[in-house]
Amino acid sequence: MSTLRFALLSAITLTSLAASAQDVNEAYNFSNTTVQGTARSMGIGNALGSVGGDFSSLGVNPAGLGVYRSSELTFTPSLRMNSASADYTGTNTMDNNSHFNINSFGIVLTHAAKGRRAEHKNWKAVSFAIGMNRLADFNREYVYQGKNNTSSASQAFESDANQNPGNAGSSTPNSSLGYIGYASYLLNQNPTTGQFYSTVPFAGGVSQMKSVSESGGIDEYSISLGGNYKEKLMLGISIGIPNVNYHRYYSYQETLSNDNTANNPYGFTSFNYNQAVDITGTGVNAKIGAIYKISNSFRIGAAFHSPTYYSLSDYSSPGITTVHNDSMVVLSGDNGYLPQNQFDYNLTTPWKAVLSATFIMKKLGFITADYEYVDYASMRYSYPTGFEAEQTSMNQEIRKSYQGVSNFRLGAEGRITKVFMVRLGAGYYGNAYTAYGEANNLNYTTQRIDLNAGLGFHFRHFFTDLGFVHSMYQGFQQPYSIVYNNGAGTNYVTSGPQATVPQAKIDYALNNIALTLGVKF
Repeated sequence: MSTLRFALLSAITLTSLAASAQDVNEAYNFSNTTVQGTARSMGIGNALGSVGGDFSSLGVNPAGLGVYRSSELTFTPSLRMNSASADYTGTNTMDNNSHFNINSFGIVLTHAAKGRRAEHKNWKAVSFAIGMNRLADFNREYVYQGKNNTSSASQAFESDANQNPGNAGSSTPNSSLGYIGYASYLLNQNPTTGQFYSTVPFAGGVSQMKSVSESGGIDEYSISLGGNYKEKLMLGISIGIPNVNYHRYYSYQETLSNDNTANNPYGFTSFNYNQAVDITGTGVNAKIGAIYKISNSFRIGAAFHSPTYYSLSDYSSPGITTVHNDSMVVLSGDNGYLPQNQFDYNLTTPWKAVLSATFIMKKLGFITADYEYVDYASMRYSYPTGFEAEQTSMNQEIRKSYQGVSNFRLGAEGRITKVFMVRLGAGYYGNAYTAYGEANNLNYTTQRIDLNAGLGFHFRHFFTDLGFVHSMYQGFQQPYSIVYNNGAGTNYVTSGPQATVPQAKIDYALNNIALTLGVKF
Protein backbone atom coordinates (compact mmCIF):
# COMPACT_ATOMS: atom_id res chain seq x y z
CA MET A 1 0.00 0.00 0.00
CA SER A 2 1.41 3.39 -0.98
CA THR A 3 2.32 5.98 1.64
CA LEU A 4 -0.37 8.36 0.34
CA ARG A 5 -3.04 5.66 0.30
CA PHE A 6 -2.19 4.75 3.90
CA ALA A 7 -2.41 8.40 4.96
CA LEU A 8 -5.82 8.76 3.36
CA LEU A 9 -7.15 5.60 4.95
CA SER A 10 -5.88 6.80 8.34
CA ALA A 11 -7.73 10.06 7.86
CA ILE A 12 -10.95 8.34 6.80
CA THR A 13 -11.06 5.97 9.76
CA LEU A 14 -9.64 8.56 12.18
CA THR A 15 -7.63 5.88 13.93
CA SER A 16 -4.23 7.35 14.47
CA LEU A 17 -1.82 10.14 15.19
CA ALA A 18 -0.83 10.00 11.54
CA ALA A 19 -4.17 11.09 10.10
CA SER A 20 -3.68 12.92 6.82
CA ALA A 21 -4.52 16.59 6.41
CA GLN A 22 -7.24 15.63 3.91
CA ASP A 23 -9.68 14.55 6.60
CA VAL A 24 -13.12 15.68 7.70
CA ASN A 25 -11.62 18.21 10.11
CA GLU A 26 -9.62 19.99 7.42
CA ALA A 27 -12.66 20.17 5.15
CA TYR A 28 -14.48 21.99 7.96
CA ASN A 29 -11.42 24.09 8.78
CA PHE A 30 -11.36 25.56 5.27
CA SER A 31 -15.16 25.88 5.05
CA ASN A 32 -15.85 27.57 8.39
CA THR A 33 -15.24 31.15 7.28
CA THR A 34 -16.36 34.55 8.59
CA VAL A 35 -15.40 37.90 7.10
CA GLN A 36 -12.83 39.55 9.39
CA GLY A 37 -12.57 42.71 7.31
CA THR A 38 -12.91 46.32 8.36
CA ALA A 39 -13.09 47.60 11.92
CA ARG A 40 -16.60 48.96 11.26
CA SER A 41 -17.86 45.53 10.19
CA MET A 42 -16.26 43.94 13.27
CA GLY A 43 -17.90 46.50 15.54
CA ILE A 44 -21.42 45.59 14.34
CA GLY A 45 -20.85 41.83 14.49
CA ASN A 46 -20.25 41.52 10.72
CA ALA A 47 -24.03 41.90 10.24
CA LEU A 48 -23.54 43.57 6.87
CA GLY A 49 -26.19 41.84 4.79
CA SER A 50 -28.41 44.89 4.37
CA VAL A 51 -26.25 47.72 5.76
CA GLY A 52 -23.77 48.14 2.93
CA GLY A 53 -21.48 51.10 2.42
CA ASP A 54 -18.52 49.12 3.79
CA PHE A 55 -15.79 47.27 1.90
CA SER A 56 -16.37 44.10 3.96
CA SER A 57 -19.92 43.87 2.65
CA LEU A 58 -18.39 42.33 -0.49
CA GLY A 59 -17.87 39.15 1.55
CA VAL A 60 -21.46 39.08 2.88
CA ASN A 61 -23.73 40.78 0.34
CA PRO A 62 -22.10 42.58 -2.61
CA ALA A 63 -25.31 44.56 -3.12
CA GLY A 64 -23.94 46.75 -0.32
CA LEU A 65 -21.92 48.50 -3.02
CA GLY A 66 -25.17 50.19 -4.06
CA VAL A 67 -25.07 52.29 -0.90
CA TYR A 68 -21.88 54.11 -1.93
CA ARG A 69 -22.09 57.68 -3.24
CA SER A 70 -18.35 58.37 -3.36
CA SER A 71 -15.16 56.41 -3.93
CA GLU A 72 -12.97 55.24 -1.07
CA LEU A 73 -9.70 53.52 -0.22
CA THR A 74 -9.34 51.51 3.00
CA PHE A 75 -6.64 49.59 4.87
CA THR A 76 -7.20 47.50 8.01
CA PRO A 77 -4.38 45.99 10.11
CA SER A 78 -5.26 43.96 13.21
CA LEU A 79 -3.82 42.41 16.34
CA ARG A 80 -5.06 38.97 17.36
CA MET A 81 -4.58 37.70 20.93
CA ASN A 82 -5.58 34.11 21.68
CA SER A 83 -5.72 31.93 24.75
CA ALA A 84 -6.52 28.25 25.23
CA SER A 85 -7.26 26.55 28.54
CA ALA A 86 -7.11 22.76 28.30
CA ASP A 87 -8.11 20.05 30.75
CA TYR A 88 -6.76 16.51 30.27
CA THR A 89 -7.04 13.75 32.90
CA GLY A 90 -7.61 16.41 35.56
CA THR A 91 -4.60 18.56 34.64
CA ASN A 92 -5.21 22.12 33.41
CA THR A 93 -2.83 23.85 31.00
CA MET A 94 -2.91 27.42 29.62
CA ASP A 95 -1.38 28.72 26.41
CA ASN A 96 -1.37 32.26 24.98
CA ASN A 97 -0.16 33.79 21.72
CA SER A 98 -0.57 36.94 19.66
CA HIS A 99 0.20 38.08 16.11
CA PHE A 100 -0.44 40.86 13.61
CA ASN A 101 -2.59 40.47 10.49
CA ILE A 102 -3.87 42.45 7.56
CA ASN A 103 -7.63 42.03 7.81
CA SER A 104 -8.60 43.98 4.72
CA PHE A 105 -7.60 46.44 2.05
CA GLY A 106 -9.41 47.66 -1.02
CA ILE A 107 -10.64 50.39 -3.25
CA VAL A 108 -14.20 51.24 -4.26
CA LEU A 109 -14.69 53.38 -7.38
CA THR A 110 -18.14 54.93 -7.57
CA HIS A 111 -19.92 56.86 -10.26
CA ALA A 112 -23.00 58.56 -8.84
CA ALA A 113 -25.39 60.83 -10.68
CA LYS A 114 -25.77 64.24 -9.07
CA GLY A 115 -28.11 67.19 -9.25
CA ARG A 116 -30.83 67.19 -11.89
CA ARG A 117 -29.16 64.35 -13.76
CA ALA A 118 -29.84 62.12 -10.77
CA GLU A 119 -33.57 62.79 -10.99
CA HIS A 120 -33.76 61.43 -14.54
CA LYS A 121 -31.46 58.43 -14.18
CA ASN A 122 -32.78 55.05 -13.12
CA TRP A 123 -29.35 53.85 -11.99
CA LYS A 124 -28.44 56.34 -9.30
CA ALA A 125 -24.97 54.93 -8.66
CA VAL A 126 -22.65 52.19 -9.90
CA SER A 127 -19.59 50.99 -7.98
CA PHE A 128 -16.65 48.76 -8.85
CA ALA A 129 -14.51 47.33 -6.05
CA ILE A 130 -11.33 45.29 -5.82
CA GLY A 131 -9.34 44.21 -2.78
CA MET A 132 -8.93 41.60 -0.05
CA ASN A 133 -10.86 40.45 3.02
CA ARG A 134 -9.51 37.84 5.43
CA LEU A 135 -12.03 34.99 5.80
CA ALA A 136 -10.23 32.72 8.28
CA ASP A 137 -7.34 33.00 10.69
CA PHE A 138 -5.66 29.74 11.67
CA ASN A 139 -3.15 31.19 14.14
CA ARG A 140 -3.54 29.47 17.49
CA GLU A 141 -1.56 27.36 19.90
CA TYR A 142 -2.64 24.94 22.57
CA VAL A 143 -1.16 22.23 24.75
CA TYR A 144 -2.61 19.62 27.06
CA GLN A 145 -0.96 17.08 29.32
CA GLY A 146 -1.68 14.62 32.10
CA LYS A 147 -0.95 11.20 33.51
CA ASN A 148 -2.64 8.11 32.06
CA ASN A 149 -2.48 4.46 33.12
CA THR A 150 -5.30 3.06 30.97
CA SER A 151 -3.79 3.27 27.47
CA SER A 152 -0.84 4.47 25.42
CA ALA A 153 -0.54 6.04 21.99
CA SER A 154 1.96 3.27 21.25
CA GLN A 155 -1.07 0.98 20.99
CA ALA A 156 -2.16 2.94 17.91
CA PHE A 157 1.22 2.05 16.37
CA GLU A 158 0.72 -1.54 17.51
CA SER A 159 -2.78 -1.78 16.07
CA ASP A 160 -1.66 -0.46 12.70
CA ALA A 161 1.32 -2.82 12.57
CA ASN A 162 -0.94 -5.84 13.16
CA GLN A 163 -3.50 -4.63 10.63
CA ASN A 164 -0.84 -3.96 7.99
CA PRO A 165 2.21 -6.13 8.79
CA GLY A 166 3.55 -5.62 5.28
CA ASN A 167 3.96 -1.90 5.97
CA ALA A 168 5.37 -2.42 9.46
CA GLY A 169 8.03 -4.89 8.37
CA SER A 170 8.85 -3.24 5.08
CA SER A 171 12.45 -2.58 4.14
CA THR A 172 11.27 0.56 2.33
CA PRO A 173 10.59 3.52 4.61
CA ASN A 174 6.95 4.60 4.73
CA SER A 175 4.85 6.86 6.95
CA SER A 176 2.56 4.18 8.39
CA LEU A 177 2.42 4.11 12.18
CA GLY A 178 3.31 0.42 12.12
CA TYR A 179 6.55 1.07 10.27
CA ILE A 180 7.46 4.11 12.37
CA GLY A 181 6.80 2.23 15.63
CA TYR A 182 8.73 -0.88 14.65
CA ALA A 183 11.66 0.97 13.05
CA SER A 184 12.06 3.14 16.15
CA TYR A 185 11.87 0.15 18.56
CA LEU A 186 8.63 1.40 20.05
CA LEU A 187 7.26 -2.01 19.00
CA ASN A 188 8.66 -5.52 19.18
CA GLN A 189 7.52 -8.56 17.19
CA ASN A 190 6.74 -11.98 18.63
CA PRO A 191 8.87 -14.42 16.61
CA THR A 192 6.35 -17.24 17.10
CA THR A 193 3.04 -15.54 16.33
CA GLY A 194 4.37 -12.67 14.22
CA GLN A 195 2.28 -10.19 16.19
CA PHE A 196 3.64 -6.77 17.07
CA TYR A 197 3.35 -5.42 20.61
CA SER A 198 4.16 -2.19 22.44
CA THR A 199 7.25 -1.79 24.63
CA VAL A 200 5.59 0.93 26.75
CA PRO A 201 4.60 -0.19 30.30
CA PHE A 202 1.67 2.23 30.48
CA ALA A 203 -0.24 0.29 33.17
CA GLY A 204 2.08 1.83 35.78
CA GLY A 205 1.42 5.30 34.42
CA VAL A 206 2.86 7.47 31.65
CA SER A 207 2.91 11.24 31.32
CA GLN A 208 1.31 12.34 28.05
CA MET A 209 1.53 15.73 26.39
CA LYS A 210 0.35 17.08 23.04
CA SER A 211 1.22 20.55 21.77
CA VAL A 212 -0.10 22.10 18.57
CA SER A 213 0.95 25.25 16.75
CA GLU A 214 -1.12 26.45 13.78
CA SER A 215 -0.61 29.47 11.56
CA GLY A 216 -1.81 31.00 8.32
CA GLY A 217 -5.24 31.94 7.04
CA ILE A 218 -7.57 32.35 4.08
CA ASP A 219 -7.38 35.69 2.29
CA GLU A 220 -10.02 36.30 -0.36
CA TYR A 221 -9.25 38.64 -3.22
CA SER A 222 -12.46 39.85 -4.86
CA ILE A 223 -13.66 41.81 -7.85
CA SER A 224 -17.16 43.22 -7.38
CA LEU A 225 -19.75 45.29 -9.17
CA GLY A 226 -22.85 46.84 -7.62
CA GLY A 227 -25.45 49.45 -8.36
CA ASN A 228 -28.45 51.37 -7.04
CA TYR A 229 -31.66 51.30 -9.06
CA LYS A 230 -34.14 54.12 -8.38
CA GLU A 231 -33.05 54.35 -4.73
CA LYS A 232 -35.12 51.23 -4.08
CA LEU A 233 -33.20 48.20 -5.30
CA MET A 234 -29.49 47.57 -4.88
CA LEU A 235 -27.85 44.68 -6.73
CA GLY A 236 -24.34 43.27 -6.61
CA ILE A 237 -22.11 40.46 -7.77
CA SER A 238 -18.65 39.46 -6.61
CA ILE A 239 -16.08 36.98 -7.87
CA GLY A 240 -13.81 35.74 -5.09
CA ILE A 241 -10.38 34.13 -5.33
CA PRO A 242 -9.47 32.83 -1.86
CA ASN A 243 -5.88 31.81 -1.14
CA VAL A 244 -5.20 29.17 1.52
CA ASN A 245 -1.96 29.17 3.50
CA TYR A 246 -2.06 26.76 6.42
CA HIS A 247 0.74 25.33 8.56
CA ARG A 248 0.41 22.97 11.49
CA TYR A 249 3.11 21.45 13.65
CA TYR A 250 2.21 19.13 16.47
CA SER A 251 4.18 17.05 18.90
CA TYR A 252 2.90 14.16 21.00
CA GLN A 253 5.09 12.89 23.83
CA GLU A 254 4.88 10.02 26.30
CA THR A 255 7.32 9.70 29.18
CA LEU A 256 7.58 7.03 31.83
CA SER A 257 6.24 8.39 35.11
CA ASN A 258 8.76 8.79 37.89
CA ASP A 259 6.86 6.30 40.05
CA ASN A 260 6.60 3.75 37.21
CA THR A 261 9.95 1.93 37.29
CA ALA A 262 8.83 -1.69 37.73
CA ASN A 263 7.83 -4.10 34.95
CA ASN A 264 9.82 -2.28 32.29
CA PRO A 265 11.74 -5.09 30.57
CA TYR A 266 12.65 -3.03 27.50
CA GLY A 267 13.88 -0.01 29.40
CA PHE A 268 11.39 2.38 27.84
CA THR A 269 11.97 6.01 28.79
CA SER A 270 10.05 8.18 26.30
CA PHE A 271 8.93 8.76 22.75
CA ASN A 272 8.00 11.89 20.84
CA TYR A 273 5.99 11.67 17.62
CA ASN A 274 5.68 14.85 15.57
CA GLN A 275 4.27 15.92 12.24
CA ALA A 276 4.51 19.06 10.13
CA VAL A 277 1.73 19.80 7.63
CA ASP A 278 1.64 22.59 5.04
CA ILE A 279 -1.41 23.15 2.85
CA THR A 280 -1.52 25.79 0.13
CA GLY A 281 -3.90 26.44 -2.72
CA THR A 282 -6.33 28.73 -4.48
CA GLY A 283 -10.06 28.64 -5.09
CA VAL A 284 -12.81 30.48 -6.86
CA ASN A 285 -16.40 31.37 -5.92
CA ALA A 286 -19.19 33.79 -6.69
CA LYS A 287 -21.59 35.84 -4.57
CA ILE A 288 -24.75 37.57 -5.70
CA GLY A 289 -27.05 39.73 -3.63
CA ALA A 290 -29.85 42.25 -3.45
CA ILE A 291 -31.00 44.87 -0.97
CA TYR A 292 -34.51 46.32 -1.20
CA LYS A 293 -35.40 49.61 0.43
CA ILE A 294 -38.95 49.21 1.72
CA SER A 295 -38.95 52.70 3.25
CA ASN A 296 -36.46 55.29 4.42
CA SER A 297 -36.36 53.47 7.75
CA PHE A 298 -36.38 49.82 6.74
CA ARG A 299 -34.61 47.64 4.18
CA ILE A 300 -34.06 43.94 3.66
CA GLY A 301 -31.36 41.94 1.92
CA ALA A 302 -30.62 38.51 0.53
CA ALA A 303 -27.44 36.94 -0.80
CA PHE A 304 -26.26 33.60 -2.10
CA HIS A 305 -22.67 32.35 -1.92
CA SER A 306 -21.68 29.59 -4.29
CA PRO A 307 -19.40 26.81 -3.05
CA THR A 308 -15.70 27.56 -3.27
CA TYR A 309 -13.81 25.21 -5.54
CA TYR A 310 -10.27 24.77 -4.19
CA SER A 311 -7.20 23.21 -5.75
CA LEU A 312 -4.90 22.32 -2.84
CA SER A 313 -1.47 20.81 -2.23
CA ASP A 314 -0.66 19.04 1.03
CA TYR A 315 2.92 18.54 2.22
CA SER A 316 3.44 16.45 5.36
CA SER A 317 6.49 15.15 7.15
CA PRO A 318 6.35 12.84 10.21
CA GLY A 319 9.11 12.17 12.70
CA ILE A 320 9.73 10.24 15.90
CA THR A 321 12.32 10.10 18.66
CA THR A 322 12.35 7.16 21.07
CA VAL A 323 14.56 6.54 24.10
CA HIS A 324 15.18 3.09 25.64
CA ASN A 325 17.85 2.62 28.32
CA ASP A 326 19.42 5.95 27.37
CA SER A 327 19.68 4.82 23.74
CA MET A 328 18.01 7.25 21.32
CA VAL A 329 16.57 6.54 17.88
CA VAL A 330 15.57 9.44 15.62
CA LEU A 331 13.58 8.93 12.40
CA SER A 332 12.53 11.86 10.23
CA GLY A 333 12.36 13.14 6.71
CA ASP A 334 15.38 15.33 7.42
CA ASN A 335 17.66 12.37 8.03
CA GLY A 336 16.15 10.31 5.21
CA TYR A 337 14.57 7.59 7.37
CA LEU A 338 10.97 8.68 6.71
CA PRO A 339 9.33 9.98 3.51
CA GLN A 340 8.10 13.50 3.02
CA ASN A 341 4.70 13.28 1.36
CA GLN A 342 2.93 15.48 -1.17
CA PHE A 343 -0.69 15.10 -2.27
CA ASP A 344 -2.65 17.30 -4.67
CA TYR A 345 -6.44 17.28 -4.47
CA ASN A 346 -9.58 19.40 -4.76
CA LEU A 347 -12.06 20.53 -2.11
CA THR A 348 -15.56 21.94 -2.56
CA THR A 349 -16.84 23.96 0.39
CA PRO A 350 -20.54 24.48 1.29
CA TRP A 351 -22.89 27.00 -0.27
CA LYS A 352 -24.32 29.75 1.94
CA ALA A 353 -27.51 31.80 1.99
CA VAL A 354 -27.93 35.07 3.89
CA LEU A 355 -31.13 36.94 4.79
CA SER A 356 -30.94 40.29 6.54
CA ALA A 357 -32.84 43.36 7.68
CA THR A 358 -31.88 46.84 8.86
CA PHE A 359 -33.91 49.43 10.77
CA ILE A 360 -32.52 52.93 10.28
CA MET A 361 -33.16 55.75 12.76
CA LYS A 362 -32.50 58.94 10.84
CA LYS A 363 -29.41 60.77 12.16
CA LEU A 364 -29.31 58.44 15.16
CA GLY A 365 -27.96 55.20 13.73
CA PHE A 366 -29.30 51.77 12.87
CA ILE A 367 -29.97 48.24 14.12
CA THR A 368 -29.25 45.34 11.79
CA ALA A 369 -29.45 41.54 11.78
CA ASP A 370 -28.30 38.68 9.53
CA TYR A 371 -29.45 35.09 9.33
CA GLU A 372 -27.04 32.74 7.56
CA TYR A 373 -27.50 29.08 6.61
CA VAL A 374 -24.48 26.90 5.76
CA ASP A 375 -24.79 23.30 4.60
CA TYR A 376 -21.58 21.70 5.89
CA ALA A 377 -22.79 18.24 4.87
CA SER A 378 -22.27 19.29 1.24
CA MET A 379 -18.46 19.54 1.59
CA ARG A 380 -16.68 17.26 -0.90
CA TYR A 381 -13.16 16.08 -1.66
CA SER A 382 -12.02 15.12 -5.14
CA TYR A 383 -8.88 12.96 -5.34
CA PRO A 384 -6.70 12.03 -8.32
CA THR A 385 -7.30 8.95 -10.44
CA GLY A 386 -6.52 5.80 -8.50
CA PHE A 387 -7.98 7.06 -5.21
CA GLU A 388 -11.68 6.65 -6.04
CA ALA A 389 -12.40 4.32 -3.12
CA GLU A 390 -10.73 6.65 -0.63
CA GLN A 391 -12.60 9.63 -2.05
CA THR A 392 -15.96 7.86 -1.73
CA SER A 393 -15.24 6.78 1.85
CA MET A 394 -14.08 10.24 2.90
CA ASN A 395 -17.12 11.99 1.43
CA GLN A 396 -19.45 9.47 3.08
CA GLU A 397 -17.72 10.23 6.39
CA ILE A 398 -18.29 13.96 5.82
CA ARG A 399 -22.01 13.44 5.15
CA LYS A 400 -22.37 11.47 8.38
CA SER A 401 -20.25 13.84 10.48
CA TYR A 402 -21.63 17.26 9.49
CA GLN A 403 -24.97 19.02 9.19
CA GLY A 404 -26.45 22.31 8.05
CA VAL A 405 -26.27 25.10 10.63
CA SER A 406 -27.96 28.43 11.28
CA ASN A 407 -25.82 31.43 12.17
CA PHE A 408 -27.11 34.73 13.57
CA ARG A 409 -25.45 38.14 13.63
CA LEU A 410 -26.77 41.29 15.28
CA GLY A 411 -25.31 44.79 15.25
CA ALA A 412 -26.07 48.40 16.07
CA GLU A 413 -24.46 51.75 15.38
CA GLY A 414 -25.26 54.92 17.28
CA ARG A 415 -24.26 58.39 16.11
CA ILE A 416 -23.11 60.37 19.15
CA THR A 417 -22.09 63.50 17.22
CA LYS A 418 -21.93 64.38 13.56
CA VAL A 419 -18.53 62.66 13.23
CA PHE A 420 -18.40 60.18 16.14
CA MET A 421 -20.13 56.77 16.27
CA VAL A 422 -20.20 53.84 18.69
CA ARG A 423 -21.03 50.24 17.75
CA LEU A 424 -22.06 46.98 19.38
CA GLY A 425 -22.66 43.53 17.97
CA ALA A 426 -22.91 39.81 18.64
CA GLY A 427 -22.87 36.58 16.70
CA TYR A 428 -23.92 32.99 17.19
CA TYR A 429 -22.42 30.28 14.94
CA GLY A 430 -24.07 26.88 15.26
CA ASN A 431 -22.54 23.48 15.92
CA ALA A 432 -21.74 21.85 12.58
CA TYR A 433 -21.19 18.33 13.97
CA THR A 434 -23.82 15.62 14.10
CA ALA A 435 -24.02 13.23 17.05
CA TYR A 436 -22.12 10.73 14.89
CA GLY A 437 -19.48 13.35 14.12
CA GLU A 438 -18.92 14.12 17.79
CA ALA A 439 -18.77 10.44 18.76
CA ASN A 440 -16.41 9.39 15.96
CA ASN A 441 -14.20 12.44 15.48
CA LEU A 442 -10.91 12.82 17.30
CA ASN A 443 -11.16 16.59 17.18
CA TYR A 444 -14.37 18.63 17.07
CA THR A 445 -15.58 22.03 18.24
CA THR A 446 -18.87 23.37 19.58
CA GLN A 447 -20.90 26.43 18.61
CA ARG A 448 -19.12 29.80 18.72
CA ILE A 449 -20.26 33.06 20.31
CA ASP A 450 -18.86 36.46 19.29
CA LEU A 451 -19.15 39.70 21.26
CA ASN A 452 -18.30 42.85 19.31
CA ALA A 453 -17.73 46.53 19.94
CA GLY A 454 -16.29 49.49 18.09
CA LEU A 455 -16.18 53.20 17.48
CA GLY A 456 -15.51 55.44 14.52
CA PHE A 457 -14.67 58.99 13.47
CA HIS A 458 -15.93 59.93 10.02
CA PHE A 459 -15.03 63.24 8.40
CA ARG A 460 -15.72 64.51 4.90
CA HIS A 461 -12.65 63.00 3.22
CA PHE A 462 -11.12 60.82 5.94
CA PHE A 463 -12.35 58.23 8.42
CA THR A 464 -10.93 55.88 10.99
CA ASP A 465 -12.64 53.03 12.84
CA LEU A 466 -11.65 50.79 15.72
CA GLY A 467 -13.26 47.36 16.10
CA PHE A 468 -13.01 44.53 18.62
CA VAL A 469 -14.36 40.98 18.66
CA HIS A 470 -14.15 38.42 21.46
CA SER A 471 -14.88 34.84 20.30
CA MET A 472 -15.58 31.89 22.61
CA TYR A 473 -15.96 28.19 21.81
CA GLN A 474 -14.94 24.78 23.12
CA GLY A 475 -12.95 22.03 21.48
CA PHE A 476 -12.82 18.35 22.36
CA GLN A 477 -9.91 16.23 21.30
CA GLN A 478 -8.44 12.77 21.74
CA PRO A 479 -4.67 12.65 21.23
CA TYR A 480 -4.95 9.20 19.61
CA SER A 481 -7.43 6.46 18.84
CA ILE A 482 -6.93 2.71 18.86
CA VAL A 483 -8.57 0.03 16.70
CA TYR A 484 -8.75 -3.14 18.79
CA ASN A 485 -10.44 -5.51 16.35
CA ASN A 486 -12.13 -5.73 12.98
CA GLY A 487 -15.46 -6.93 14.32
CA ALA A 488 -14.68 -10.50 13.33
CA GLY A 489 -12.63 -11.55 16.33
CA THR A 490 -9.20 -10.41 15.13
CA ASN A 491 -7.38 -8.68 17.99
CA TYR A 492 -4.98 -5.99 16.79
CA VAL A 493 -3.79 -4.99 20.27
CA THR A 494 -2.20 -7.49 22.64
CA SER A 495 -0.28 -5.21 25.01
CA GLY A 496 -3.17 -4.34 27.31
CA PRO A 497 -6.93 -4.49 27.88
CA GLN A 498 -9.25 -2.37 25.79
CA ALA A 499 -9.56 1.09 27.31
CA THR A 500 -11.19 4.42 26.61
CA VAL A 501 -8.70 7.01 25.44
CA PRO A 502 -8.91 10.18 27.58
CA GLN A 503 -10.43 13.27 26.00
CA ALA A 504 -9.12 16.81 26.36
CA LYS A 505 -11.51 19.75 26.69
CA ILE A 506 -10.13 23.03 25.40
CA ASP A 507 -11.74 26.43 26.08
CA TYR A 508 -10.73 28.94 23.42
CA ALA A 509 -10.90 32.72 23.87
CA LEU A 510 -9.91 34.65 20.75
CA ASN A 511 -9.57 38.43 20.74
CA ASN A 512 -9.13 40.52 17.61
CA ILE A 513 -8.70 44.28 17.55
CA ALA A 514 -8.55 46.13 14.22
CA LEU A 515 -7.97 49.69 13.04
CA THR A 516 -9.31 50.90 9.68
CA LEU A 517 -7.88 53.92 7.93
CA GLY A 518 -9.81 55.26 4.95
CA VAL A 519 -10.06 58.14 2.56
CA LYS A 520 -13.01 59.22 0.42
CA PHE A 521 -12.63 60.89 -2.94
